[in-house]
Amino acid sequence: MRNEFMVFSVVSLVGTALLGYFINPGLWWLMVLFLPLVVIGYYDMFQAKHAIMRNFPILGRGRYLMEDMRPKLYQYFIESDTNGRPISRIFRAIVYQRAKHQRDTTPFGTQLDVYAEGYEWMNHSISAKDAHSLEIQNPRTIVGSPDCKQPYAASIFNVSAMSFGSLSSAAIEALNGGAKIGGFAHNTGEGGVSSHHKKPKGDLIWQVGTGYFGCRAADGGFDAEKFKKTVDNPQIKMIEIKLSQGAKPGHGGILPAKKNTAEIAEIRGVEPGTAVLSPPYHKAFNTPKGLLNFVQQLRELSGGRPIGFKLCMGHPSEFISVCMAMVETKIYPDYISIDGGEGGTGAAPPEFSNSVGMPFKEGLAFAYDCLIGFDLKQHIKLFAAGKIITGFHIIRALALGADATYSARAMMLALGCIQALDCNKNTCPTGVATQDPELVAGLVVADKKERVANFHKETIHNVVELLAAAGLQSVDQITRKHIFRRTSLNEIKRYSEIFPYIEKGCLLKEETVPVQCMDYWKEASAERF
Repeated sequence: MRNEFMVFSVVSLVGTALLGYFINPGLWWLMVLFLPLVVIGYYDMFQAKHAIMRNFPILGRGRYLMEDMRPKLYQYFIESDTNGRPISRIFRAIVYQRAKHQRDTTPFGTQLDVYAEGYEWMNHSISAKDAHSLEIQNPRTIVGSPDCKQPYAASIFNVSAMSFGSLSSAAIEALNGGAKIGGFAHNTGEGGVSSHHKKPKGDLIWQVGTGYFGCRAADGGFDAEKFKKTVDNPQIKMIEIKLSQGAKPGHGGILPAKKNTAEIAEIRGVEPGTAVLSPPYHKAFNTPKGLLNFVQQLRELSGGRPIGFKLCMGHPSEFISVCMAMVETKIYPDYISIDGGEGGTGAAPPEFSNSVGMPFKEGLAFAYDCLIGFDLKQHIKLFAAGKIITGFHIIRALALGADATYSARAMMLALGCIQALDCNKNTCPTGVATQDPELVAGLVVADKKERVANFHKETIHNVVELLAAAGLQSVDQITRKHIFRRTSLNEIKRYSEIFPYIEKGCLLKEETVPVQCMDYWKEASAERF
Protein backbone atom coordinates (compact mmCIF):
# COMPACT_ATOMS: atom_id res chain seq x y z
CA MET A 1 0.00 0.00 0.00
CA ARG A 2 2.99 2.35 0.42
CA ASN A 3 3.73 2.26 -3.31
CA GLU A 4 0.06 2.62 -4.17
CA PHE A 5 -0.21 5.69 -1.94
CA MET A 6 2.80 7.30 -3.59
CA VAL A 7 1.15 6.81 -6.98
CA PHE A 8 -2.10 8.24 -5.60
CA SER A 9 -0.36 11.30 -4.20
CA VAL A 10 1.37 12.11 -7.50
CA VAL A 11 -1.71 11.46 -9.62
CA SER A 12 -4.05 13.45 -7.34
CA LEU A 13 -1.83 16.53 -7.04
CA VAL A 14 -0.46 16.63 -10.59
CA GLY A 15 -3.81 15.65 -12.06
CA THR A 16 -5.65 18.38 -10.13
CA ALA A 17 -3.08 20.98 -11.21
CA LEU A 18 -3.41 19.97 -14.88
CA LEU A 19 -7.21 19.93 -14.72
CA GLY A 20 -7.22 23.39 -13.20
CA TYR A 21 -4.77 24.72 -15.78
CA PHE A 22 -6.34 23.25 -18.91
CA ILE A 23 -10.02 22.93 -18.07
CA ASN A 24 -11.24 25.08 -15.17
CA PRO A 25 -9.18 27.03 -12.59
CA GLY A 26 -11.97 26.34 -10.11
CA LEU A 27 -10.81 22.74 -9.94
CA TRP A 28 -7.67 23.91 -8.10
CA TRP A 29 -9.85 23.98 -4.99
CA LEU A 30 -9.58 20.19 -5.01
CA MET A 31 -6.06 20.80 -3.69
CA VAL A 32 -7.71 21.71 -0.39
CA LEU A 33 -8.97 18.12 -0.20
CA PHE A 34 -5.97 16.24 -1.61
CA LEU A 35 -3.03 18.15 -0.11
CA PRO A 36 -3.89 17.42 3.58
CA LEU A 37 -4.42 13.75 2.71
CA VAL A 38 -1.04 13.59 1.01
CA VAL A 39 0.69 15.28 3.96
CA ILE A 40 -0.97 12.94 6.45
CA GLY A 41 -0.14 9.92 4.29
CA TYR A 42 3.54 10.78 4.03
CA TYR A 43 3.66 11.35 7.78
CA ASP A 44 2.15 7.90 8.28
CA MET A 45 4.73 6.34 5.96
CA PHE A 46 7.72 7.71 7.85
CA GLN A 47 6.59 7.63 11.50
CA ALA A 48 8.02 4.69 13.49
CA LYS A 49 5.42 3.88 16.13
CA HIS A 50 2.63 2.18 14.19
CA ALA A 51 3.37 -0.52 11.61
CA ILE A 52 -0.22 -0.54 10.29
CA MET A 53 -0.03 3.18 9.47
CA ARG A 54 3.41 2.79 7.87
CA ASN A 55 2.21 -0.03 5.64
CA PHE A 56 -1.26 1.41 4.96
CA PRO A 57 -1.03 5.23 4.98
CA ILE A 58 -4.30 6.98 5.92
CA LEU A 59 -6.31 3.73 5.72
CA GLY A 60 -4.37 2.30 8.67
CA ARG A 61 -5.69 5.08 10.88
CA GLY A 62 -9.06 3.37 10.82
CA ARG A 63 -7.76 0.72 13.16
CA TYR A 64 -6.74 3.24 15.81
CA LEU A 65 -9.95 5.21 15.35
CA MET A 66 -11.97 2.06 16.11
CA GLU A 67 -9.77 1.35 19.15
CA ASP A 68 -10.57 4.80 20.53
CA MET A 69 -14.30 4.28 19.95
CA ARG A 70 -14.43 1.39 22.42
CA PRO A 71 -13.17 1.06 26.00
CA LYS A 72 -9.70 -0.48 25.87
CA LEU A 73 -9.98 -2.77 28.87
CA TYR A 74 -13.52 -2.81 30.16
CA GLN A 75 -14.83 -5.33 27.66
CA TYR A 76 -15.13 -8.99 28.42
CA PHE A 77 -15.86 -10.97 25.33
CA ILE A 78 -13.97 -13.65 23.49
CA GLU A 79 -12.37 -13.37 20.07
CA SER A 80 -10.12 -15.67 18.07
CA ASP A 81 -6.38 -15.85 18.59
CA THR A 82 -3.81 -16.77 15.93
CA ASN A 83 -4.89 -20.42 16.09
CA GLY A 84 -8.63 -19.74 16.10
CA ARG A 85 -8.91 -20.50 19.81
CA PRO A 86 -10.34 -18.14 22.42
CA ILE A 87 -8.32 -15.37 24.02
CA SER A 88 -9.70 -12.48 26.06
CA ARG A 89 -9.29 -9.01 24.60
CA ILE A 90 -8.44 -7.97 28.16
CA PHE A 91 -5.11 -9.79 28.00
CA ARG A 92 -4.31 -8.34 24.60
CA ALA A 93 -4.91 -4.84 25.92
CA ILE A 94 -2.67 -5.54 28.93
CA VAL A 95 0.20 -6.51 26.62
CA TYR A 96 -0.23 -3.41 24.44
CA GLN A 97 -0.32 -1.05 27.41
CA ARG A 98 2.70 -2.56 29.12
CA ALA A 99 4.67 -2.67 25.87
CA LYS A 100 3.93 1.00 25.28
CA HIS A 101 4.81 1.82 28.89
CA GLN A 102 1.31 3.12 29.52
CA ARG A 103 -0.68 2.88 32.74
CA ASP A 104 -2.17 -0.61 32.96
CA THR A 105 -4.50 -0.12 35.90
CA THR A 106 -8.24 -0.30 35.27
CA PRO A 107 -11.31 0.92 37.17
CA PHE A 108 -14.53 -0.88 38.19
CA GLY A 109 -12.97 -4.09 39.50
CA THR A 110 -12.43 -7.42 37.77
CA GLN A 111 -13.42 -7.92 34.16
CA LEU A 112 -13.76 -11.67 34.71
CA ASP A 113 -16.79 -13.58 35.94
CA VAL A 114 -15.60 -14.75 39.37
CA TYR A 115 -18.53 -17.17 39.64
CA ALA A 116 -17.84 -18.91 36.34
CA GLU A 117 -16.51 -22.45 36.44
CA GLY A 118 -12.79 -22.34 35.75
CA TYR A 119 -12.14 -18.93 37.34
CA GLU A 120 -8.71 -19.01 39.02
CA TRP A 121 -7.00 -16.76 41.54
CA MET A 122 -4.38 -16.55 44.28
CA ASN A 123 -5.04 -15.32 47.79
CA HIS A 124 -3.28 -12.41 49.42
CA SER A 125 -1.90 -12.20 52.95
CA ILE A 126 -2.90 -9.81 55.71
CA SER A 127 0.83 -9.73 56.36
CA ALA A 128 1.67 -8.66 52.81
CA LYS A 129 5.19 -7.51 51.98
CA ASP A 130 6.42 -4.30 50.41
CA ALA A 131 7.28 -5.35 46.86
CA HIS A 132 10.15 -2.86 46.68
CA SER A 133 11.72 -4.37 49.80
CA LEU A 134 12.02 -7.87 48.33
CA GLU A 135 15.58 -8.77 47.44
CA ILE A 136 14.54 -10.46 44.21
CA GLN A 137 13.32 -7.81 41.75
CA ASN A 138 14.25 -9.77 38.61
CA PRO A 139 13.93 -13.46 39.53
CA ARG A 140 16.19 -15.89 37.69
CA THR A 141 16.87 -19.62 37.77
CA ILE A 142 20.23 -21.34 37.25
CA VAL A 143 20.05 -23.96 34.48
CA GLY A 144 22.78 -26.57 34.60
CA SER A 145 22.94 -30.23 35.66
CA PRO A 146 26.08 -31.75 37.26
CA ASP A 147 27.60 -32.38 33.79
CA CYS A 148 27.01 -28.81 32.56
CA LYS A 149 30.15 -26.66 32.29
CA GLN A 150 28.44 -23.38 31.33
CA PRO A 151 25.33 -22.94 33.53
CA TYR A 152 22.96 -20.15 32.50
CA ALA A 153 21.02 -17.81 34.78
CA ALA A 154 17.70 -17.60 32.93
CA SER A 155 14.94 -15.09 33.51
CA ILE A 156 11.67 -16.63 34.65
CA PHE A 157 10.03 -15.06 31.54
CA ASN A 158 11.49 -15.53 28.05
CA VAL A 159 10.65 -15.37 24.34
CA SER A 160 9.23 -18.68 23.17
CA ALA A 161 10.27 -20.49 20.00
CA MET A 162 9.33 -18.64 16.81
CA SER A 163 11.51 -19.16 13.74
CA PHE A 164 12.94 -16.73 11.25
CA GLY A 165 10.76 -17.67 8.32
CA SER A 166 7.61 -17.82 10.35
CA LEU A 167 8.48 -14.32 11.61
CA SER A 168 10.08 -11.54 9.61
CA SER A 169 13.69 -10.38 9.91
CA ALA A 170 12.52 -7.18 11.62
CA ALA A 171 10.42 -9.11 14.14
CA ILE A 172 13.39 -11.37 14.99
CA GLU A 173 15.69 -8.38 15.46
CA ALA A 174 13.13 -6.61 17.64
CA LEU A 175 12.59 -9.68 19.83
CA ASN A 176 16.31 -10.25 20.26
CA GLY A 177 16.92 -6.54 20.80
CA GLY A 178 14.27 -6.56 23.54
CA ALA A 179 15.95 -9.61 25.11
CA LYS A 180 19.27 -7.76 25.06
CA ILE A 181 17.79 -4.71 26.78
CA GLY A 182 15.81 -6.70 29.34
CA GLY A 183 18.32 -9.46 30.07
CA PHE A 184 16.13 -12.41 29.10
CA ALA A 185 16.48 -15.21 26.55
CA HIS A 186 15.17 -15.49 23.00
CA ASN A 187 14.40 -18.98 21.66
CA THR A 188 15.28 -19.18 17.97
CA GLY A 189 12.60 -21.67 17.04
CA GLU A 190 13.52 -24.62 14.82
CA GLY A 191 14.43 -22.44 11.81
CA GLY A 192 18.06 -22.03 12.86
CA VAL A 193 20.26 -19.11 13.94
CA SER A 194 20.23 -16.24 11.45
CA SER A 195 22.15 -12.98 11.16
CA HIS A 196 19.01 -11.27 12.47
CA HIS A 197 19.30 -13.24 15.72
CA LYS A 198 22.97 -12.30 16.03
CA LYS A 199 22.79 -8.60 15.19
CA PRO A 200 21.23 -7.30 18.46
CA LYS A 201 23.52 -9.51 20.65
CA GLY A 202 20.74 -10.79 22.93
CA ASP A 203 20.90 -14.17 24.67
CA LEU A 204 19.77 -17.07 22.47
CA ILE A 205 18.37 -20.52 23.07
CA TRP A 206 19.08 -22.43 19.87
CA GLN A 207 16.29 -24.87 19.12
CA VAL A 208 17.26 -27.97 17.14
CA GLY A 209 14.19 -29.51 15.56
CA THR A 210 13.56 -32.55 13.43
CA GLY A 211 14.78 -30.68 10.34
CA TYR A 212 18.15 -29.97 12.03
CA PHE A 213 18.30 -26.49 10.49
CA GLY A 214 21.73 -25.02 11.18
CA CYS A 215 23.18 -28.49 11.62
CA ARG A 216 21.56 -30.31 8.70
CA ALA A 217 23.31 -33.02 6.68
CA ALA A 218 22.68 -33.54 2.99
CA ASP A 219 20.28 -36.40 3.74
CA GLY A 220 18.28 -34.26 6.20
CA GLY A 221 19.89 -35.81 9.27
CA PHE A 222 22.13 -34.36 11.99
CA ASP A 223 25.58 -33.03 11.08
CA ALA A 224 27.90 -32.76 14.10
CA GLU A 225 30.45 -30.52 12.37
CA LYS A 226 27.83 -28.02 11.26
CA PHE A 227 26.43 -28.05 14.80
CA LYS A 228 29.85 -27.19 16.23
CA LYS A 229 30.25 -24.36 13.72
CA THR A 230 26.85 -22.84 14.50
CA VAL A 231 27.11 -23.20 18.27
CA ASP A 232 30.46 -21.40 18.33
CA ASN A 233 28.76 -18.16 19.28
CA PRO A 234 28.75 -16.68 22.80
CA GLN A 235 25.17 -15.48 22.30
CA ILE A 236 23.95 -19.09 22.31
CA LYS A 237 23.46 -19.86 25.99
CA MET A 238 21.43 -23.08 25.78
CA ILE A 239 20.37 -25.68 23.19
CA GLU A 240 16.86 -27.10 23.03
CA ILE A 241 15.97 -30.32 21.20
CA LYS A 242 12.44 -29.95 19.89
CA LEU A 243 10.44 -33.17 20.09
CA SER A 244 7.00 -31.60 19.58
CA GLN A 245 5.17 -28.29 19.95
CA GLY A 246 1.80 -27.15 21.24
CA ALA A 247 0.53 -25.81 17.90
CA LYS A 248 0.77 -29.16 16.12
CA PRO A 249 2.18 -31.93 18.36
CA GLY A 250 3.20 -35.02 16.45
CA HIS A 251 3.03 -33.19 13.12
CA GLY A 252 6.30 -31.38 12.39
CA GLY A 253 6.92 -27.78 11.37
CA ILE A 254 5.42 -26.07 8.32
CA LEU A 255 6.98 -23.23 6.30
CA PRO A 256 4.87 -22.25 3.25
CA ALA A 257 6.74 -21.97 -0.05
CA LYS A 258 5.95 -18.26 -0.43
CA LYS A 259 7.75 -17.52 2.86
CA ASN A 260 10.83 -19.63 1.99
CA THR A 261 13.09 -16.91 0.59
CA ALA A 262 16.65 -17.45 -0.67
CA GLU A 263 18.04 -16.15 2.63
CA ILE A 264 15.88 -18.48 4.72
CA ALA A 265 16.62 -21.44 2.46
CA GLU A 266 20.37 -20.87 2.84
CA ILE A 267 20.09 -20.81 6.64
CA ARG A 268 18.02 -23.98 6.66
CA GLY A 269 19.92 -25.84 3.97
CA VAL A 270 16.88 -26.36 1.73
CA GLU A 271 15.71 -25.27 -1.72
CA PRO A 272 14.23 -21.74 -1.85
CA GLY A 273 10.62 -21.28 -2.91
CA THR A 274 9.59 -24.74 -1.72
CA ALA A 275 7.34 -25.73 1.18
CA VAL A 276 9.50 -26.90 4.10
CA LEU A 277 7.83 -29.68 6.07
CA SER A 278 9.86 -30.88 9.05
CA PRO A 279 9.48 -34.58 9.86
CA PRO A 280 7.33 -35.48 12.88
CA TYR A 281 10.21 -37.50 14.37
CA HIS A 282 13.99 -37.30 14.87
CA LYS A 283 16.45 -39.25 12.73
CA ALA A 284 19.24 -38.93 15.31
CA PHE A 285 17.52 -41.23 17.83
CA ASN A 286 14.42 -43.42 18.24
CA THR A 287 14.53 -44.60 21.86
CA PRO A 288 14.54 -42.88 25.27
CA LYS A 289 18.19 -43.84 25.80
CA GLY A 290 18.95 -42.59 22.30
CA LEU A 291 17.45 -39.20 23.19
CA LEU A 292 19.67 -38.97 26.27
CA ASN A 293 22.76 -40.01 24.32
CA PHE A 294 21.93 -37.21 21.86
CA VAL A 295 21.65 -34.79 24.80
CA GLN A 296 25.10 -35.89 25.94
CA GLN A 297 26.51 -35.59 22.42
CA LEU A 298 25.24 -32.01 22.06
CA ARG A 299 26.56 -31.13 25.51
CA GLU A 300 30.04 -32.27 24.50
CA LEU A 301 29.90 -30.65 21.06
CA SER A 302 28.74 -27.33 22.58
CA GLY A 303 31.47 -27.10 25.19
CA GLY A 304 29.23 -28.01 28.10
CA ARG A 305 26.31 -25.66 27.50
CA PRO A 306 22.92 -26.51 29.06
CA ILE A 307 21.01 -28.96 26.83
CA GLY A 308 17.28 -29.53 27.14
CA PHE A 309 14.38 -30.85 25.16
CA LYS A 310 10.92 -29.49 24.46
CA LEU A 311 7.68 -31.38 24.05
CA CYS A 312 3.97 -31.10 24.28
CA MET A 313 3.07 -34.00 26.57
CA GLY A 314 1.64 -36.93 24.63
CA HIS A 315 1.48 -40.54 25.81
CA PRO A 316 2.31 -40.32 29.55
CA SER A 317 4.12 -43.66 29.40
CA GLU A 318 6.65 -42.21 26.95
CA PHE A 319 7.69 -39.45 29.33
CA ILE A 320 7.97 -42.04 32.10
CA SER A 321 10.17 -44.06 29.74
CA VAL A 322 12.53 -41.10 29.37
CA CYS A 323 12.69 -40.73 33.16
CA MET A 324 13.48 -44.45 33.48
CA ALA A 325 16.28 -43.98 30.95
CA MET A 326 17.67 -41.07 32.99
CA VAL A 327 17.78 -43.26 36.09
CA GLU A 328 19.58 -46.05 34.21
CA THR A 329 22.08 -43.94 32.23
CA LYS A 330 22.64 -41.14 34.77
CA ILE A 331 22.42 -38.73 31.81
CA TYR A 332 20.25 -35.75 32.71
CA PRO A 333 19.03 -32.96 30.45
CA ASP A 334 19.67 -29.60 32.05
CA TYR A 335 16.08 -28.55 31.45
CA ILE A 336 12.82 -29.74 29.92
CA SER A 337 10.35 -27.39 28.25
CA ILE A 338 6.68 -28.32 28.48
CA ASP A 339 4.41 -26.82 25.85
CA GLY A 340 0.64 -26.98 26.19
CA GLY A 341 -1.65 -28.46 23.57
CA GLU A 342 -3.58 -25.17 23.66
CA GLY A 343 -0.42 -23.16 22.98
CA GLY A 344 1.44 -22.27 19.84
CA THR A 345 1.40 -19.33 17.43
CA GLY A 346 2.39 -21.29 14.32
CA ALA A 347 -0.06 -22.23 11.58
CA ALA A 348 -1.37 -25.78 11.92
CA PRO A 349 -4.20 -28.06 10.81
CA PRO A 350 -7.18 -27.26 13.07
CA GLU A 351 -7.51 -30.86 14.23
CA PHE A 352 -3.98 -30.69 15.66
CA SER A 353 -4.47 -27.24 17.16
CA ASN A 354 -7.73 -28.12 18.82
CA SER A 355 -7.64 -31.82 19.58
CA VAL A 356 -4.09 -33.16 19.96
CA GLY A 357 -1.71 -32.88 22.90
CA MET A 358 -2.07 -32.58 26.67
CA PRO A 359 -3.05 -29.08 27.88
CA PHE A 360 -0.40 -26.97 29.58
CA LYS A 361 -1.50 -27.37 33.21
CA GLU A 362 -1.90 -31.13 33.09
CA GLY A 363 1.29 -31.59 31.08
CA LEU A 364 3.40 -29.41 33.38
CA ALA A 365 2.03 -30.97 36.57
CA PHE A 366 2.61 -34.46 35.17
CA ALA A 367 6.21 -33.67 34.15
CA TYR A 368 7.01 -32.21 37.57
CA ASP A 369 5.45 -35.16 39.39
CA CYS A 370 7.39 -37.64 37.25
CA LEU A 371 10.69 -35.91 37.98
CA ILE A 372 9.87 -35.91 41.68
CA GLY A 373 8.70 -39.52 41.56
CA PHE A 374 11.98 -40.64 39.96
CA ASP A 375 14.02 -38.34 42.24
CA LEU A 376 15.37 -36.37 39.28
CA LYS A 377 14.05 -32.86 39.84
CA GLN A 378 17.19 -31.62 41.61
CA HIS A 379 19.11 -32.09 38.33
CA ILE A 380 16.56 -30.66 35.91
CA LYS A 381 14.79 -27.31 35.51
CA LEU A 382 11.33 -27.07 33.97
CA PHE A 383 10.32 -24.39 31.47
CA ALA A 384 6.64 -23.96 30.64
CA ALA A 385 4.72 -22.44 27.72
CA GLY A 386 1.02 -22.22 26.93
CA LYS A 387 -0.82 -18.89 26.71
CA ILE A 388 1.37 -17.28 29.38
CA ILE A 389 0.70 -13.56 29.19
CA THR A 390 0.36 -11.95 32.64
CA GLY A 391 2.22 -12.04 35.93
CA PHE A 392 -0.49 -14.28 37.37
CA HIS A 393 0.02 -16.74 34.51
CA ILE A 394 3.70 -16.95 35.44
CA ILE A 395 2.87 -17.45 39.13
CA ARG A 396 0.41 -20.20 38.18
CA ALA A 397 3.04 -22.00 36.08
CA LEU A 398 5.58 -21.77 38.90
CA ALA A 399 2.99 -23.19 41.30
CA LEU A 400 2.54 -26.22 39.05
CA GLY A 401 6.27 -26.89 39.07
CA ALA A 402 7.92 -24.66 36.46
CA ASP A 403 11.19 -22.88 37.18
CA ALA A 404 10.81 -20.49 34.23
CA THR A 405 8.36 -19.69 31.45
CA TYR A 406 8.17 -18.91 27.76
CA SER A 407 5.70 -16.70 25.92
CA ALA A 408 5.12 -16.49 22.16
CA ARG A 409 1.77 -14.76 21.57
CA ALA A 410 2.35 -12.07 24.19
CA MET A 411 5.74 -11.21 22.70
CA MET A 412 4.13 -11.03 19.24
CA LEU A 413 1.48 -8.69 20.61
CA ALA A 414 4.21 -6.55 22.17
CA LEU A 415 5.72 -6.28 18.66
CA GLY A 416 2.41 -4.91 17.39
CA CYS A 417 0.67 -8.08 16.17
CA ILE A 418 -3.07 -7.44 15.79
CA GLN A 419 -3.98 -11.11 15.25
CA ALA A 420 -4.98 -10.59 11.64
CA LEU A 421 -4.65 -14.39 11.21
CA ASP A 422 -2.56 -13.96 8.04
CA CYS A 423 0.55 -15.64 9.52
CA ASN A 424 0.54 -18.46 6.95
CA LYS A 425 -0.40 -16.26 3.98
CA ASN A 426 2.66 -13.96 3.93
CA THR A 427 0.33 -10.94 4.12
CA CYS A 428 0.70 -9.94 7.80
CA PRO A 429 -0.25 -6.22 7.79
CA THR A 430 2.03 -5.35 10.74
CA GLY A 431 5.19 -6.87 9.25
CA VAL A 432 5.51 -9.39 12.11
CA ALA A 433 4.81 -12.69 10.31
CA THR A 434 5.65 -12.05 6.66
CA GLN A 435 8.61 -12.09 4.29
CA ASP A 436 7.13 -9.40 2.02
CA PRO A 437 9.80 -6.63 2.10
CA GLU A 438 7.20 -3.89 1.72
CA LEU A 439 5.26 -5.09 4.76
CA VAL A 440 8.37 -5.87 6.81
CA ALA A 441 9.47 -2.25 6.32
CA GLY A 442 6.52 -1.15 8.43
CA LEU A 443 8.00 -2.72 11.60
CA VAL A 444 10.63 -0.38 13.04
CA VAL A 445 13.07 -2.42 15.11
CA ALA A 446 14.31 0.50 17.21
CA ASP A 447 10.79 1.17 18.47
CA LYS A 448 9.53 -2.40 18.83
CA LYS A 449 12.54 -3.76 20.73
CA GLU A 450 11.86 -1.18 23.42
CA ARG A 451 8.25 -2.34 23.59
CA VAL A 452 9.30 -5.98 23.99
CA ALA A 453 11.68 -4.98 26.80
CA ASN A 454 8.99 -2.82 28.43
CA PHE A 455 6.48 -5.66 28.37
CA HIS A 456 8.94 -8.07 29.97
CA LYS A 457 9.96 -5.56 32.65
CA GLU A 458 6.40 -4.61 33.60
CA THR A 459 5.24 -8.23 33.70
CA ILE A 460 8.14 -9.29 35.93
CA HIS A 461 7.39 -6.30 38.17
CA ASN A 462 3.84 -7.58 38.53
CA VAL A 463 5.14 -11.05 39.44
CA VAL A 464 7.13 -9.48 42.28
CA GLU A 465 4.09 -7.49 43.40
CA LEU A 466 1.98 -10.67 43.45
CA LEU A 467 4.63 -12.42 45.53
CA ALA A 468 4.62 -9.55 48.00
CA ALA A 469 0.81 -9.49 48.17
CA ALA A 470 0.82 -13.20 49.06
CA GLY A 471 3.34 -12.57 51.83
CA LEU A 472 6.10 -14.48 50.01
CA GLN A 473 9.77 -13.56 49.71
CA SER A 474 10.77 -15.45 46.55
CA VAL A 475 9.44 -17.52 43.65
CA ASP A 476 10.83 -20.66 45.32
CA GLN A 477 8.08 -20.41 47.95
CA ILE A 478 5.21 -20.71 45.45
CA THR A 479 3.39 -24.05 45.62
CA ARG A 480 0.14 -25.52 44.34
CA LYS A 481 -1.61 -24.56 47.55
CA HIS A 482 -1.37 -20.88 46.55
CA ILE A 483 -3.65 -21.19 43.48
CA PHE A 484 -7.42 -21.68 43.66
CA ARG A 485 -9.94 -22.71 41.01
CA ARG A 486 -13.73 -22.59 40.97
CA THR A 487 -14.77 -26.08 39.87
CA SER A 488 -18.52 -25.35 40.10
CA LEU A 489 -20.83 -22.62 41.40
CA ASN A 490 -20.47 -23.77 44.99
CA GLU A 491 -17.13 -25.62 44.97
CA ILE A 492 -13.58 -24.28 45.13
CA LYS A 493 -10.39 -26.34 45.11
CA ARG A 494 -6.74 -25.61 45.59
CA TYR A 495 -4.35 -26.70 42.89
CA SER A 496 -2.83 -29.05 45.47
CA GLU A 497 -6.19 -30.89 45.46
CA ILE A 498 -6.66 -30.83 41.69
CA PHE A 499 -3.03 -31.77 41.04
CA PRO A 500 -2.00 -33.64 44.19
CA TYR A 501 1.72 -34.02 44.83
CA ILE A 502 3.29 -37.48 44.84
CA GLU A 503 6.02 -38.76 47.14
CA LYS A 504 9.65 -38.22 46.21
CA GLY A 505 11.12 -41.40 44.73
CA CYS A 506 7.81 -43.27 44.61
CA LEU A 507 8.19 -44.15 40.91
CA LEU A 508 11.51 -45.93 41.37
CA LYS A 509 9.92 -49.18 42.61
CA GLU A 510 6.69 -50.86 41.50
CA GLU A 511 5.45 -51.38 45.06
CA THR A 512 5.41 -47.62 45.75
CA VAL A 513 3.95 -46.41 42.43
CA PRO A 514 0.69 -44.46 43.02
CA VAL A 515 -2.47 -46.09 41.68
CA GLN A 516 -3.11 -43.27 39.18
CA CYS A 517 0.33 -43.84 37.62
CA MET A 518 0.48 -47.64 37.62
CA ASP A 519 -0.86 -48.36 34.13
CA TYR A 520 1.47 -45.79 32.54
CA TRP A 521 4.41 -47.04 34.61
CA LYS A 522 3.87 -50.63 33.46
CA GLU A 523 3.67 -49.53 29.81
CA ALA A 524 6.96 -47.62 30.03
CA SER A 525 10.44 -48.83 29.08
CA ALA A 526 13.83 -47.12 28.88
CA GLU A 527 14.46 -49.09 25.67
CA ARG A 528 11.53 -47.84 23.57
CA PHE A 529 8.96 -45.09 23.21
